[in-house]
Amino acid sequence: GGVRMNPFQIDIPVKVLFGAGQLNRLHEQALPGKKALIVISSGKSTRANGYLDRTEKELAAAGAATEVFAGIQANPTLESVGKGAQAARAMGADMIVALGGGSVMDAAKAIALMAVNEGNLWDYVGSGTGKGQKYAHRALPVIAITTTAGTGSEVDATSVITNQETHEKIGLKFPDLYPCLAIVDPELMLTVPPRLTAFQGFDALFHSLETYVNRKANLMSDMVASTAIRNIGAFLPRAVAQGDDVEARTHMAFANTLSGYAMVLGGCTSEHSLEHAMSAYHEALPHGAGLIMLSLAYFGWMADHHVCDDRLVDLARFLGRKDASRPEEFLEALASLQKACGVDGLKMSEYGITPEEFPKMAENATTAMKGLFLNDRMALTREDCVAVYQKAYR
Repeated sequence: GGVRMNPFQIDIPVKVLFGAGQLNRLHEQALPGKKALIVISSGKSTRANGYLDRTEKELAAAGAATEVFAGIQANPTLESVGKGAQAARAMGADMIVALGGGSVMDAAKAIALMAVNEGNLWDYVGSGTGKGQKYAHRALPVIAITTTAGTGSEVDATSVITNQETHEKIGLKFPDLYPCLAIVDPELMLTVPPRLTAFQGFDALFHSLETYVNRKANLMSDMVASTAIRNIGAFLPRAVAQGDDVEARTHMAFANTLSGYAMVLGGCTSEHSLEHAMSAYHEALPHGAGLIMLSLAYFGWMADHHVCDDRLVDLARFLGRKDASRPEEFLEALASLQKACGVDGLKMSEYGITPEEFPKMAENATTAMKGLFLNDRMALTREDCVAVYQKAYR
């Protein structure tokens, strides 16, 4: 109905180079600085696959000196952001280059902020135990080179960081955290293993599904989210089954970047808060996996409460059920996509999550990540949150 008429604002100042082979154009770009700290994960893949070497050569050809900071975990921590900022200051970096997936890009943004500002990142975090202070200096410019199709972080201004001491996983959002340049090159994604491809693809999918049911949904976010969802439904099973399928990887990369736009135009709902609470206590849990575990119970709650039946029917159609007329058909389509990607058997218990934790997690979700609950069309109580966790539990 009338919800599509919500106003919207677009202010996404990121230059995006999209397509196979686009990393090779980095040296032609006008860079925002002369000394780059390249931020990569603590894993081996960026080096083993030659992406780091290629990035260093491109930056050297553009006249920039580089150093590497390789300390970023799957859920980037406050501590590693502090170490990265120290490394940036020590080399006198005037730009940060993120080479990796969402975790690396999120960490790079926070490092860019803390390289030039005093104190601790949590001084500037606006929710949970953060102090919500204003920072004095604009963050260093960030170049984001994404090696996964998962978070859309290359085109948004958000950085999600975990404070291990307080068990808070919180997103910061500041306009100067937008990367100035993003390179989305599907060739860098061909080496992502099938399981991670699925987790990351579903993360992108939920960004767009949640944006579509967000109460702030508008004409523009609908266009972007629905296109992303269609691409993921059609191409994610192919990318999982055949990692070197460049066409499938390109469509997934496109859907992922669109999902980044979707979050800027609309945003996630409380499903993301519920997942962040799970991985805040269980850091080994991949974000995409947690979302998959919750999804049928979460969207099932929406269907049971008739929160937005027409929107769920739309989602079923975007996932290929052309004649869908019932919200339950979306749940069926979502379940069969999970099956097609081999992630239908995920269990919370395998990651050490126990039902005794659900009240604590519900409290964490509704405090540390309370902002996303404001995007829901119908408010979930703490009891509702616990009920979703219980229904999702295996």
